[in-house]
Amino acid sequence: MEKRATIRDVAERAKVSKTTVSYVLNDVKKVSEDTRKRVLEAMAELHYEPDFTAISLTKRKSQLIGVIMPLVNESIAAVMQENTYFNEMISAIEKVARENGFDILLTGLAEPERYRAWVQKRHLDGLLFLGLFPEEIYSEMRSMDVPAILIDTYETHTGDYPSVNVDDEKGGYEAARHLLALGHKQTAFLTSNRADPVERERYKGFQRAYKEAAVKLPPPVETASVHSFESGYAAGRKILEEERFTAVSAGSDTTALGIVRAVHDAGKEVPGDLSVTGFDDIRMSRYLTPALTTVRQHIERKGMIAAKKLVHVINGGQEKAEMIDIELVVRDSTGPAPG
Repeated sequence: MEKRATIRDVAERAKVSKTTVSYVLNDVKKVSEDTRKRVLEAMAELHYEPDFTAISLTKRKSQLIGVIMPLVNESIAAVMQENTYFNEMISAIEKVARENGFDILLTGLAEPERYRAWVQKRHLDGLLFLGLFPEEIYSEMRSMDVPAILIDTYETHTGDYPSVNVDDEKGGYEAARHLLALGHKQTAFLTSNRADPVERERYKGFQRAYKEAAVKLPPPVETASVHSFESGYAAGRKILEEERFTAVSAGSDTTALGIVRAVHDAGKEVPGDLSVTGFDDIRMSRYLTPALTTVRQHIERKGMIAAKKLVHVINGGQEKAEMIDIELVVRDSTGPAPG
């Protein structure tokens, strides 16, 4: 087995001291450009891999960003498998992080004591929170004074931190207005947790569209989740059995896909028997049959903006909350109300 190169080996190859090599590794401005180049060439020739743990202790920076996601059944696996929204978001975050010299660590946390241990163990330089978390987590954040950016949160107790949201209220409004314009007065708005601030904002928009149209608002339809195929499928079967709704406004494209499948399995058609709108515009939504009408929330852009804000804060900058506009993308899953 080939012996791993050490800092001493690099110093001997470059004909400099170990201190000089350390200066190059830690980007200390005490080395001439010629010397720096010679050290880097020696590292390449020897295939030298720096000890980033030691470097992080010296610089008091780990070059690590923590991405914290909601837990489902004590795991983030279910979230990642069910909803590709998170895959697209994390891909955008990783791209920005890498371009700025950071790596990302992914986890799901719900308990404040686990949060503190995780952040301290990894010496994280900053944090990105994706979604809703208990207030105790934010209290723990404040006590540790770690830079953080929040994504998709409206809670008042998160006000100490910059956030990146989309205009969820407008998204709910545009979906409902589109369906009303097609003659759908009985649209099922799917909700799993009316206390969730994102769902609440979207429902406000849904209500606004009905009020403007002077149409009686149908009650929302409860479902286990607005972010899973299974809950969408179950909701689709329930809606078909009730025979009162002509359209569905789903909380995510993933849920909408489950609804479309349920309609198909019942021997009916989308949009002939039931129009369906989603929310997110994940990549697969445009390749379905029928292609999904949805609220595009620019997932990649949102992730990149949040990551750039965090890098700026880590480097000593100041950031504010930012709201990203949405747009309704009309495809084939919506059509005129039957009859």
